[in-house]
Amino acid sequence: MEALLLKNIAPLMFLGLVVFLLLGYPVAFALAANGLLFAGIGIAVGLFDFSLLQALPERVYGIVANPTLLAIPFFAFMGLILERSGMAEDLLDTIGQLFGSVRGGLAYAVILVGGLLAATTGVVAATVIAMGLISLPVMLRYGYDKRLATGVIAASGTLAQIIPPSIVLIVLADQLNVPVGAMYKGALLPGMVMVGLYLAYVFAVTLFKPHAAPAMPASARTLHGSALLLRVFTTLIPPLVLIFLVLGTIFLGIATPTEGGAMGAAGALLLALGRGRLSRLKLTQAMDSTTRLTTFVIFILIGSTIFSLVFRGLDGDLWVEHLFNQLPGGVLGFLIAVNLLVFTLAFFLDFFEIAFIVVPLIGPIAYKLGIDPVWFGVMLAVNMQTAFMHPPFGFALFYLRSVAPRSIRTADIYWGAIPFLLIQLAMVAIVLSFPQIVLRDAPPDASSVQEIHIDVDPDAYYLPAEWR
Repeated sequence: MEALLLKNIAPLMFLGLVVFLLLGYPVAFALAANGLLFAGIGIAVGLFDFSLLQALPERVYGIVANPTLLAIPFFAFMGLILERSGMAEDLLDTIGQLFGSVRGGLAYAVILVGGLLAATTGVVAATVIAMGLISLPVMLRYGYDKRLATGVIAASGTLAQIIPPSIVLIVLADQLNVPVGAMYKGALLPGMVMVGLYLAYVFAVTLFKPHAAPAMPASARTLHGSALLLRVFTTLIPPLVLIFLVLGTIFLGIATPTEGGAMGAAGALLLALGRGRLSRLKLTQAMDSTTRLTTFVIFILIGSTIFSLVFRGLDGDLWVEHLFNQLPGGVLGFLIAVNLLVFTLAFFLDFFEIAFIVVPLIGPIAYKLGIDPVWFGVMLAVNMQTAFMHPPFGFALFYLRSVAPRSIRTADIYWGAIPFLLIQLAMVAIVLSFPQIVLRDAPPDASSVQEIHIDVDPDAYYLPAEWR
């Protein structure tokens, strides 16, 4: 029994984490408790050096002092202020009027507004709930198919996961030790392609099932001519200017992501103030939600740091590397296996948990294989979108269920999500097959990538200090 424990302590530690999570313990505390438990077991059987635990205070301080993570509260605050300022409602009404005479026009409006909100808020929950409250009753009133309407709203909300300034991109950039700006640049075009695929699906529905997405009746289209063009200008220009101030300055190298987030937060306050919708209650609610989200992220990161330190101290990284070393197909086999793993875990875990538990384990292997970390991170981000759309545990589906009328069955929401879930998987395949969609400045030579094997000398590539 003792020999079996000594030989398999790393996989047993990973299994222990799964047990903690299945028992319902909070992720942050499950990670930390499991790490400390197996540190004690490892010390008792002589497999773990107690002196390694002395690195924990320095690691925790490094998390708190990390300037990259400071962008998270800024972007979260910006999104919450804009969501409470009524921008989503104004955009949906305006773009809905613009496309109202077109079959499927409301669905197009929801997707486009979802893309705009993703580029300004970066918060999935806020986007799904706002559009569910505003657009779902209107779409049902004008005869939209229930499954199409709910699927469009849930999927459009998940665009905040991949379109900058996505919070998950910040987390992945920190975990993979790459600049947030580079991750934002890499994710921008895949995010736009995703929007295009959603629009193409709605167009296909209007061709083959026109009754599922009718045009708005003439009586509902209240804006015409110059009045409509003026409304489009006054509604779209402010968020577009804010997007440029935030993302444009980051892409041009004028501002760091943290500085861009600070400008975005200030700009959101000015927009809300200009609309006369900035009250003390809304400001307090936004600050409270931002504090909760930031605390949640930091505590998970602290827990994952404890887990990863002990896991590597027990040679768990070598165990994971050995598992992937047995896969056929070299780099391609590794990438397919990783994507299948992330897709499967997305049934049970949200994107934060995947980013903090799985990425630290597979990131070093990707570095050793010579895989570009920005491309790898964007691919994972696209894949982790599915965590929001997976029936029955997708969070976007839960958010929509909480605001959908009783006439909408839960089964309708689940079936409506499946086509968009398949589109997200197709996007993963596109990013995997065409790396240049992410690495536009320096497209890799795919033929040479396939010849790299896992036994490459790790010193030939840059590795973060804690991965060496």
